[in-house]
Amino acid sequence: MTWTQNFTPVMDNLYVSALVALIPILYFFWALAVKRMKGYVAGLTTLLVALLVAIFAYGMPAGKAIMSASQGAVYGILPIGWIIITSVFLYKLTVKTGQFDIIRNSVLSITEDRRLQALLVAFSFGAFLEGAAGFGAPVAISAALLVGLGFNPLYAAGLCLIANTAPVAFGAIGIPIIAVEGPTGIPAMEISKMVGRQLPFLSVFIPFYLIIIMAGWKRTMEVMPAILVSGVSFALTQYLSSNFLGPELPDILSALVSLFALAIFLKFWKPKNIYRFASESEAAATAESAPKTYTGGQIFKAWSPFLVLTATISLWGIPQIKLALQGHYEGTNAILKAVNSIGHSLTFVPEVPGLNNLILNGQGQPIPAVYKLELLAAAGTAILIAALITKFIVNISFKDWFITFGETINELKFPIITIASVVAFAYVTNASGMSTTLGMTLAKTGALFPFFSPFLGWLGVFITGSDTSANLLFGNLQKITATSVGMDPILAVAANSSGGVTGKMISPQSIAVACAAVGLAGKESDLFRFTVKHSLFLVTIIGIMTFLQSNVLSWMIP
Repeated sequence: MTWTQNFTPVMDNLYVSALVALIPILYFFWALAVKRMKGYVAGLTTLLVALLVAIFAYGMPAGKAIMSASQGAVYGILPIGWIIITSVFLYKLTVKTGQFDIIRNSVLSITEDRRLQALLVAFSFGAFLEGAAGFGAPVAISAALLVGLGFNPLYAAGLCLIANTAPVAFGAIGIPIIAVEGPTGIPAMEISKMVGRQLPFLSVFIPFYLIIIMAGWKRTMEVMPAILVSGVSFALTQYLSSNFLGPELPDILSALVSLFALAIFLKFWKPKNIYRFASESEAAATAESAPKTYTGGQIFKAWSPFLVLTATISLWGIPQIKLALQGHYEGTNAILKAVNSIGHSLTFVPEVPGLNNLILNGQGQPIPAVYKLELLAAAGTAILIAALITKFIVNISFKDWFITFGETINELKFPIITIASVVAFAYVTNASGMSTTLGMTLAKTGALFPFFSPFLGWLGVFITGSDTSANLLFGNLQKITATSVGMDPILAVAANSSGGVTGKMISPQSIAVACAAVGLAGKESDLFRFTVKHSLFLVTIIGIMTFLQSNVLSWMIP
């Protein structure tokens, strides 16, 4: 029996319905920011609140609400949870075998300054991982690296979440922008051009903002040349690649240019004062008195697990290979056909019982609902293969390899519950129509819509944890509303993606991923309190920029 979504279920009034739809979101904010609940408790109770609102306020049949939660929970475990498990596992292998000590030393040989380490690892290397893999891998791996270098875990997670704003719109080989072409009918290249005329301004600002957060104004000025090299090289490459090559490569190219530009620059320039955290000054002085030196071969071996990781997740992102891993390749290449055969046997897409095509959207169209289990194509599997290759590089026994894997799963059991529950909450919110109600309310802002347009993307990413999902959720609504208020629809759709990147740092699943990676399971509330003010500040900047581009700087629109 079908059920039709109703976006004004309470008193047949959009605004009252929107207030009711806000209840689960406000509860989640309260649970983390005020009550400081453990992440999995906040996640599970938020899911319960969302189910109650969906059933009793939106009239969604209880069975359908529960099954939509199950669909989200499964997606939270695979692919998202799987990425976290394998990322942390790979990192733990390098720690357990002593290779991370060499990695730490090699970074220190470039610079011992904590400000510059944050730029290299959180901003540039994290952006590269975002471009190649997306999902939770960038924050998980770069945050773990910073913790290994000696950063406070909460600080490391927060800095990586904030740094991750610049590359998110072009993440996972451009998927967020490629995906929104479908529902909007606007060519991905045009959206890519517009996003590439918004985010570079943020990309220049983010390195500066990161160091301000870390060290304050005076110490930021001390490394301004390095900040400019890092940010300007990234932003310029991001603009050029997004406007002349397309949405697939801006992150990877920008990250590599930024990483190498800063590393080369630091060979010739050093800050006058080395910045360290107050708690480590004594330890740092001790370390300086007996510096260790390693050969080039030792350094290469230590970094090899992450070089292999880069290779595998880049390989998994190549469109033709991705199709083969999913079992959808139709070409003639013999190797890819063999991979396709394996991928097909390891891909399962069962219908969600009691839900698939049984919910009708506002246009009366059935909404498909499947459990998407791509065991081989998942980015986590690419990372697991990197971890398997690492076993032979670092010469760890299979027994210890499996023991470390077991330890990783045991450490991450509560974060995985958190991730599964918050993604389930997102799915309930979408299936019931709550998120559409909120989107329609923001779309009623009339002449101010260009300012609020990015907030719609911000809200979408907060709810779903994904810029891709937010674009699919609100992309067409942005286009329709923009046309009705006299705003260029290309700008509105691009603003959805650009605004969405600032919501990533407070998305429940991003918070859970970051805490899991740095061993702060249960401390999600602390990280949320750290990032929420920065998220609101940055989305406001995007809102002002979009308003100006719509009304004053319209020549910037392609």
